[in-house]
Amino acid sequence: MSAPAAQIGVTGLAVMGRNLARNLARHGYTVAVHNRSQAKTDSLIADHGDEGTFVPSVTTEQFVASLERPRKVIIMVKAGGPTDAVIDELVPLLDEGDIVIDAGNAHFPDTRRREAALREKGLHFVGTGVSGGEEGALNGPSIMPGGSRESYAVLGPILEDISAKVDGTPCCTYVGPDGAGHFVKMVHNGIEYADMQLIAEAYDLLKQGLGASAAEIADIFRTWNEGDLESFLIEITAEVLSQVDAETGSAFVDVVLDQAEQKGTGRWTVQNGLDLGVPITGIAEATFARALSGSVPQRTAARGTLPAHAGAFEVADRDAFIEDVRLALYASKVVAYSQGFDQIAAASAENGWDIDRGAMARIWRGGCIIRARFLNRITEAYERDADLPLLLADEYFTGAVGNGVPAWRRVVAQAALAGVPTPAFSSSLSYYDGVRAERLPAALIQAQRDFFGAHTYKRVDKDGTFHTEWSGDRAEHEA
Repeated sequence: MSAPAAQIGVTGLAVMGRNLARNLARHGYTVAVHNRSQAKTDSLIADHGDEGTFVPSVTTEQFVASLERPRKVIIMVKAGGPTDAVIDELVPLLDEGDIVIDAGNAHFPDTRRREAALREKGLHFVGTGVSGGEEGALNGPSIMPGGSRESYAVLGPILEDISAKVDGTPCCTYVGPDGAGHFVKMVHNGIEYADMQLIAEAYDLLKQGLGASAAEIADIFRTWNEGDLESFLIEITAEVLSQVDAETGSAFVDVVLDQAEQKGTGRWTVQNGLDLGVPITGIAEATFARALSGSVPQRTAARGTLPAHAGAFEVADRDAFIEDVRLALYASKVVAYSQGFDQIAAASAENGWDIDRGAMARIWRGGCIIRARFLNRITEAYERDADLPLLLADEYFTGAVGNGVPAWRRVVAQAALAGVPTPAFSSSLSYYDGVRAERLPAALIQAQRDFFGAHTYKRVDKDGTFHTEWSGDRAEHEA
């Protein structure tokens, strides 16, 4: 008997692709599966073939032929050249109206290039962000598809079906044209960098300020996870800090080398923030903090050499200090999300994507790495005002963050005096103070620019653009 026609296919069966295929099969879809190495296809069928209906293929030609039309092909291979290679192999075998879905962590300019190239051939290319790691891919991720609305009409119901659900709402929605889906996933990952760095700084402050053990700090994080800070990252932080190393009997976190690696999405986010002129300082500092952790020659040269001139980290009231750190963490997290949503708005305007920021907050509530209780509040903020220029200016966040500002200042000041680095906490507070300031020293910078480069300036008291003849009689004239 011939195999049934598959409703959707997955090529690339490493852990993420394998789990996504299983997720689809568990939801009742007939899934075509293919991998360049036949062993991975065989392994999937042997280990999980009873979870649903799979149609395995040996060759790409067999894989494509096993799909019903319009064909829907999910690519789950390494970003960059490998993705292009798979696309080049698939395209000659596809027909007009077929849909190619790249569900890897592609850089959004690559997605825009691929979407335009395939559109010319009558094919739909859907750059799709998928967040949630291995567990999410299997049990319900947050899914961020871009591409044409026509492709989403066909593909969307399937993706919504396999996505995470919060209050019955799928954590998947149409994001926008061409590279919008992968762009939003990139910013998601940038926020993730900031969130993780802030949590790490909070851990370090509790360790340095209280002399607390990893297990004691784990209990603090568990308590925090019952309130406004409830999130996947806070939850797993408590788990990690509770872990004991089997070999040494020490806290697991104390035997892990203090060098955090990265795959590049944080860097992409920061680079794009610079291109757009959007101050995503929390994300940038988190990305640079990872880079600093891996700067071994520099850290080796500095350790024991650079004078600290720091005082003792003295905490008079343990409970009050813990609460200060909690409030500072919450405020700094809001800043990171606020900056990320500003970046999405700027890119959406520049590229004509028309991204609904409230919808992005809604689909991040479940399945993804940055899922958190306060994403409900962000969703509500954009429901109140879809064009909200600054998340911090929403009435809820103005109050919630404002209440924590005194604690935030105390924590940052205490850390600075004690010589404990808090780059994300500190930069987030500086951003908060900068964005709320009545007047910034940028006036002096613009005056300097006019002095050495005749870059002109504007005045506070009248319209127009002006230049002062600094090397002459210093007369001002309208430029």
